[in-house]
Amino acid sequence: MFLDILVAIDGSEHAAQALRTAAQLASEENARLTVITAVPPTPALAQITAAGAALTELADIMGDAGRQMRAQVDELPDDISVTTVVVSGHAAHEILERLREGRHDLLVMGTRGLGRVGSALLGSVSQAVLHEAEVPVLVVRGPRMIQADASSQASAQ
Repeated sequence: MFLDILVAIDGSEHAAQALRTAAQLASEENARLTVITAVPPTPALAQITAAGAALTELADIMGDAGRQMRAQVDELPDDISVTTVVVSGHAAHEILERLREGRHDLLVMGTRGLGRVGSALLGSVSQAVLHEAEVPVLVVRGPRMIQADASSQASAQ
């Protein structure tokens, strides 16, 4: 039985499916749900050359991430207890840090996120977290892309 579920989202369809799955589990188990999203850190050069502008930009990005997260969370059933967390940093590190700090007993995340380079089986964040997490990790596959399947079939002919 899970009592406190952490779900990591990044705006990808895989993450949206992970959130739906985590919400279903939370509802069935009467568990609390914590939703986390990590905003990539501002490059060091930007911080040095334009500290004020970089901080403003970071605040805008974190605000946008928070609004996007809030929109997804607002679609969840009202009977689920949800806490949202927006952090600045590398996603894998921030997710693992939250797992260490919190009393979460399950992590739910998508197989692939919005990163530019994906691995053949899992995204780099999913892989990193799987290797280091001290709680069970449920990795949720997003919906298959029908258009991509159709184009690969056409090129095979």
